[in-house]
Amino acid sequence: MKRKAVIKRVHVAAKSAGLDFDIVELTNHTGIVVGNHRSTLGRHTEVDEITVRKFYKQFETVLGEGWWK
Repeated sequence: MKRKAVIKRVHVAAKSAGLDFDIVELTNHTGIVVGNHRSTLGRHTEVDEITVRKFYKQFETVLGEGWWK
């Protein structure tokens, strides 16, 4: 899955949930902040499906269980 699509999906979900969304560029990763939860995503053009699922699962506390399905 494309990295931009992963970030966009989190952004749309945060916006529909009424939560703040922010992108913070770190040294080798991109930090994604939704509400008060922060997670990082590597700077690769393509992100494998297993990593995408794990990344999405990290935001379940603020966006709800299974929000990406």
